[in-house]
Amino acid sequence: MTPLRWIAVIVVLLGLASLVVPIPHRERHGVQVGDVSLGVTTQSNDRVPLAVSVVIILAGLGLGAFGARRSS
Repeated sequence: MTPLRWIAVIVVLLGLASLVVPIPHRERHGVQVGDVSLGVTTQSNDRVPLAVSVVIILAGLGLGAFGARRSS
């Protein structure tokens, strides 16, 4: 298997993982006056948009097809 095909497999797997694995995001909102700090930390789990996941998967499949054609 050529290195380009290995990269294609990795890209496709990352695209598939982006469909189901959320990306954690944490923000801190608050005020600090001297030594006193008052605030709230919010946490959310955002998913990658479906269109981005599809583009990543298609790019991996394209790399795989190009690697197969190139090695033949």
